[in-house]
Amino acid sequence: MQPLVSVLIPAYNAELYIAETLDSAISQTWQNIEIIVVDDGSRDDTLTIAKTYESKKIKVICQGKNLGQTAALNRGLAEAQGDFIQYLDADDILEPQKIEVQVNRLLKEASGTLAIAPWARFYKNDMSTAKFVPNKDWKDYDDVIAWLVDCWTGNGTMPPSSWLYPREIIDVTGLWHESLTLNNDMEYFTRAVLSSNRLVFCPEARWYYRSGNPSLSGQRSQKALWSQYEVIRLSTERLLSVENSDRTRLASAYYWQYFIFMAYPQV
Repeated sequence: MQPLVSVLIPAYNAELYIAETLDSAISQTWQNIEIIVVDDGSRDDTLTIAKTYESKKIKVICQGKNLGQTAALNRGLAEAQGDFIQYLDADDILEPQKIEVQVNRLLKEASGTLAIAPWARFYKNDMSTAKFVPNKDWKDYDDVIAWLVDCWTGNGTMPPSSWLYPREIIDVTGLWHESLTLNNDMEYFTRAVLSSNRLVFCPEARWYYRSGNPSLSGQRSQKALWSQYEVIRLSTERLLSVENSDRTRLASAYYWQYFIFMAYPQV
């Protein structure tokens, strides 16, 4: 029997995009999937729209109040039964073969391997603006710490929907840090990458990242800046506890420099 893939979609005030995102998940060529939407207390019609999709494969959970994206992700994880986990933001779009390509690659790899995928940014809800621009990290990594070094020194980034996680890595990585808002995914990725043995890049597993709409990544409130500070503190401490070397210290310094440039002169 095919392994089960759980697609976890945290959603908050995403009425304009949730249907398109769900359609892309439903259209996956990998048939053995479950889709779990966690509505995080939306004040628009996100929950109503998601409810119209409910079926044997699609479960919609209402948090009741806005607890935050990471709380919604943890709720989705608690419900997920899959052998693999696909996180999917409520405004992102997967190409139909995305999950199938990554599952088939991981089934050929040793345990402890994570799959990553190419992505294209599009603007103002216009898919014609999407362009796949190869980055330095669009490759396999036998040395997983090298991916963190590339990412933190400005030579790569993989947004949440890029990844396909085997359950064994999810279990070791643990839950999302619920006190974090801005850039919470990097803190989670750091733990996940350091819990893995290898990263494999799947060129045909393509997906699309929507830009130009209000998002957590655009926040610069005091709370958001505190979150970014904590993300960097937790991530760099975790990395340096695994390898304290010239390259990891340099990468950590770059990451702190990024925070200074972002936060000054507000804090």
